[in-house]
Amino acid sequence: MPKRRSNGEGSIRKRKDGRWEGRYTIGTDPETGRVQSRNVLGRTQAEVRDKLKTAIKQIESVDVQKAESYTLGAWIRQWFEVYSEPHVRESTANYYRNYIENHIVPKLGDVKLAKLTSLQIQRFYNDASTNGRVPKNDKIQNFSLSNRTVRGLHMLLHNCLEQAVRERLIATNPTDNCKIPPKERKEMKVIPIEKIGDYLRAADERGVLPIFYLELSSGLRRGELLALLWSDLDAKKRTIAVTKTVHRYSGELKVQPPKTENSVRTIVIPQQAVDLLIAEHEKHPDNAYMFPSPTTGTMYDPDAMGRIHKKLLRAANLDSGIRFHDLRHTFSTVMIQNGVDAKTLSSMLGHYSAAFTLDTYTHVTSRMQESAAQKMADFMAAVM
Repeated sequence: MPKRRSNGEGSIRKRKDGRWEGRYTIGTDPETGRVQSRNVLGRTQAEVRDKLKTAIKQIESVDVQKAESYTLGAWIRQWFEVYSEPHVRESTANYYRNYIENHIVPKLGDVKLAKLTSLQIQRFYNDASTNGRVPKNDKIQNFSLSNRTVRGLHMLLHNCLEQAVRERLIATNPTDNCKIPPKERKEMKVIPIEKIGDYLRAADERGVLPIFYLELSSGLRRGELLALLWSDLDAKKRTIAVTKTVHRYSGELKVQPPKTENSVRTIVIPQQAVDLLIAEHEKHPDNAYMFPSPTTGTMYDPDAMGRIHKKLLRAANLDSGIRFHDLRHTFSTVMIQNGVDAKTLSSMLGHYSAAFTLDTYTHVTSRMQESAAQKMADFMAAVM
């Protein structure tokens, strides 16, 4: 019989199946007072001894009594309130709240934080991928969640449990061993270069050329574009200061700082864009907004701008599936095809790195590489 040890110590024995087992105590159940233990298995006594040593070291770093007082549901709600919600945008907080209350808590909320395993989390991800959508009406037939949503659930759980590790509630983060779906790459739609003129002429006919010309020559995000003030333009330097963005939350338009620190930037625009902006401002010289809505006199509603964009697509005989955000992709594609380097484009777009920009527009650079390879092939053929 193996000798019983005190909390944090262990014992080793050989099982009937030939494997070696190491057992160690982790404390007592606060509700029943019973001693709680765990085990490790191995093919040899030496292997189990090493595993036991590692496990005990991890346990010694955990506040077992405190950990046993939390379920995952209780901890993730506290983590969200204290560590997450105060530091993220309102839209991000709403996403997190939905993930927690409609997905994580219903499936895993009752599991003791100290007993949460990678296997449980992996099964949660797998089930979410095929049957995780919350039905809002009887018409929904596909209950699978997108790879992006499952990856979002993973990111939220990982960050939450990483904080639990820092606070000595658990020894390791169980999400580290989980497999998540790959990133989904949707085909990027852009306005063909030969059709950009038709699109802008349609905008001119409807009296909205300045805003769409600026969009296609700057690649601003829609919220950044609509939040611009006349004071953000430096006509002499041909620059625009991007310091804010507008979104609709709970039925109200709210102006906030851009989505990341990198999004706060100053960009240079073409002289033609400056001339159009000056002419536009002369129509409403006392209005602080660069593009005031003719209906309200304040900034455009993002949805209203989206509807105008759809009308321009129809007038220019363009694919109706091209989103307003694809104007930003159109700008980026034109810039890359005209030889603008990734670092410069990254700073103009407000991306956090040139690598992210290149990864986003891989389809463009791949075609350029194919073209470059063909040019080299033609050259080599000519000199041989």
